[in-house]
Amino acid sequence: MHQSDTDLIFSQRHGQIKDFAFDAQVVEVFPDMIKRSVPGYNTIIDTIGRLSQRYVTDNTNVYDLGCSLGAATLAMRKNITAGGCNIIGVDNSAAMVERCKMHVNAFKGQTPVNIEEANILEFPLVNASMVVLNFTLQFIEQEQRQTLINKIGESLSSGGIFVLSEKISDNDDVCQDLLVDLHHDFKRANGYSELEIAQKRTALENVMRTDTLAVHTQRLKQAGFSHITPWFQCFNFFSLVAVK
Repeated sequence: MHQSDTDLIFSQRHGQIKDFAFDAQVVEVFPDMIKRSVPGYNTIIDTIGRLSQRYVTDNTNVYDLGCSLGAATLAMRKNITAGGCNIIGVDNSAAMVERCKMHVNAFKGQTPVNIEEANILEFPLVNASMVVLNFTLQFIEQEQRQTLINKIGESLSSGGIFVLSEKISDNDDVCQDLLVDLHHDFKRANGYSELEIAQKRTALENVMRTDTLAVHTQRLKQAGFSHITPWFQCFNFFSLVAVK
């Protein structure tokens, strides 16, 4: 990995920490940042690919909401066997969308992919057999989250699948402190310094608001999902599937 691809954003002391944003600086180091910050990320992406092979049906749309650089999009494109499908990746970061299009175009696949720069709260979702929301809901205003989950539920056909991956919190302070400490140990083991960990946490405080698993489950039930199960958790990172 080239030095320029390595996440050094918070390695120098900043006089004032600005809110975290998915800007050009983050895009440059995003794969390294994810690998060193999100435990189990590759397992989640690989499983999204396998789920797409199982659940995506002919002549439907597949949505990757908050697609960033297209990891989930490409995993689905590689595994979808149904015909007449379209994958639509949506992100509101112009820098992410530009780089994502480059990534997607670098890989051949039978399923067409469109990458759109848009607000997922406003983007129309129709005729879906699979929707992925991978570490994206936590950046949406909390009062708007139920509306988005409802929209996803309404877009899915019967038997369609929704994959939700998030960083979660725990109402039990002892458990919450343990999960946070384990995550910070994970980041230290991946080469992040105490300064980087502290500054990144400050940058995220105002833009990433986490929910408990119970809150996520309640939202999904309210949106009409009948079958909900967490399938992955490592520290305070989890992923669940909900089937319409």
